Amino acid sequence: MKTKFLKLSLLALVLFTASCSSDDNNNDDNTIPAVVTTKVSNLDGSKAEFTKFSFSENKVVTNDNWDVAFSTTTILVNGGVKMTDVEPNRTGSGAASIVSGTFASVTLYPAAATFAQDATTAYAIPKGSGKGWYNYDMTTHVVSPIAGKVFVVKTHDGKYAKFEILSYYKDAPATPDATVNVSGFYTFNFAYQANSTTTF
Repeated sequence: MKTKFLKLSLLALVLFTASCSSDDNNNDDNTIPAVVTTKVSNLDGSKAEFTKFSFSENKVVTNDNWDVAFSTTTILVNGGVKMTDVEPNRTGSGAASIVSGTFASVTLYPAAATFAQDATTAYAIPKGSGKGWYNYDMTTHVVSPIAGKVFVVKTHDGKYAKFEILSYYKDAPATPDATVNVSGFYTFNFAYQANSTTTF
């Protein structure tokens, strides 16, 4: 009787241990990684040819796995259609939504209806002074990012990222001088959400 009880106790202990081990593994698999803010400095958008950037890879890419592309003051998303022949082909499902607020305050994805793709008549991130991401001073000829504009981007493969532009000039001078500082070099913060949650 004692032997039978001991065997049953050992069996119960083994099953309990295996169950705990299985639960631990499931928790590890379901852990949502923290969303990290990354700063990109001096991304060269000064040329007519677009510089393509991937949020998931955190680098400039030359393939079709890009999310946003930069050329002078124009910013494209990898979704929709081309407006001009010099633009890269749109091969993804990318779109963008413009949100007013601080970068840190944008923690939820905007409503799906607010997202737009590039089209033959308008870009998802509008071009022109006061229309999208920048103001142009006709006296000083300085391009300045509009404070409080955060761009939430649906990436080429259906994930999400948010970014804010900090500077349009090389090395991000605090007070740009268009006669001295080199333009077309973007500095921006971004946060990339790699999982299926709806928050940053």
